[in-house]
Amino acid sequence: MSDASWPRSAAVIGVGTMGGGFAQLLALAGIATRVADSSPELAAAGRERAVEGARRFEVDGLMAAGAADTIAAQLTAATSIEDAVADADFVIEAIREDPATKRDAFAVIERAAPGGAVIATNTSAIPIRDLAGAFRDGTRFLGTHWFNPPQWVPCVEVIPGPDTSDAVVERVHGLMRRLGKQPTTVGDAGGFVANRIQFAMFKEAVSVVADGVATPEQVDEVVRASFGFRLPFFGPFKIADMAGLDVYDGAYRALEQDLGERFAVPAPVAQMVADGRLGTKAGAGFFDTPPDELPRLTAGRDRSYAALSKLLEELDR
Repeated sequence: MSDASWPRSAAVIGVGTMGGGFAQLLALAGIATRVADSSPELAAAGRERAVEGARRFEVDGLMAAGAADTIAAQLTAATSIEDAVADADFVIEAIREDPATKRDAFAVIERAAPGGAVIATNTSAIPIRDLAGAFRDGTRFLGTHWFNPPQWVPCVEVIPGPDTSDAVVERVHGLMRRLGKQPTTVGDAGGFVANRIQFAMFKEAVSVVADGVATPEQVDEVVRASFGFRLPFFGPFKIADMAGLDVYDGAYRALEQDLGERFAVPAPVAQMVADGRLGTKAGAGFFDTPPDELPRLTAGRDRSYAALSKLLEELDR
C-alpha cells in the first residue's frame, strides 16, 4: 500500500469530544473507520454524535454539502476494542488522560490489532516514554497531540517514543496532511511544546489576577488584542527578533527588578545581545534576516495584521 493511500482503515478508541472529531476527519477523508468506547452503547452514541455534528457543520457552512453522508458511510460503531482494531491500519487512542488507563487499553489494542498497524495515543501532556513500556513492539507506537476542536485547529504535535521507527513517523505525517493538519515532530517532554508554553502562560495569567493587577476579563482582552493578535502569523522567536532582542533584554531587567528572579534575562538572549545579534534590525537574532528581506517581511507583517484587524471587526459586528 502506498503512503498516499495509507491507511485503508482506522480505529478510534474513545469517542468523546476529541475522539469524535478524529472519527469525523478520518471518515471524511474516505477512510473506513470503526469507533469503540467502554461499551457498545457508548460507541454507537459516539458515532451518532459524529454524524449529527457533521450535519450541523454543513448547515453552518463549516463542512461541505454531503460531508455528513460521507462520514455516515465510512463510520461504524464497534462492539469492543478488539472488534474496532482487528483490521485497522491505524489506531488512535483518545481515552481519558490517565497513564494506567491508557496502558491497559494499549495491551488490548496491541494483542488485537494487525502486526503492521500504527498505534497512536492522543495526550496533552503525558510523556510518550511513560506509555511506550506497555508495548512489546514500540517501533509502531507514537504520540499525537491534537488541539480542541480537532476539526479546525491545524497543529498536531507528533511525538516519537524511544523506539518509534522513522517510517512510522513519516506515515503519520502523511496522514495528518491528508486530514488537513499541520504536523510537527517534537521532542518527548511533559506538555511537549504547545502545552508547556500555554500552561506557563496561564500560570502567570492567574498570578496577574491574584496580584490584583487585572481581572480575568481584562487579562483575556489584553492578550487577545496584543501578542495573541500576532501569534497567528509569527511564533515567539520571530516576534522577539522583530521587536529587538535588546528591547527584550531591557524589559526582562525591569521585570526582574519588580517581580523577582523568575523574570531574569534568559541566558541565550543575554548572549545574543552581547554578540550584537539584536534581531531583524541587525540582520541576525534567533533567525538570520538579510537586509534585502526585511522590507518584504515588514510589508507582509503589516498586510497580515491589517487583514486580521478587519476580520475581527467583522466578527465583532
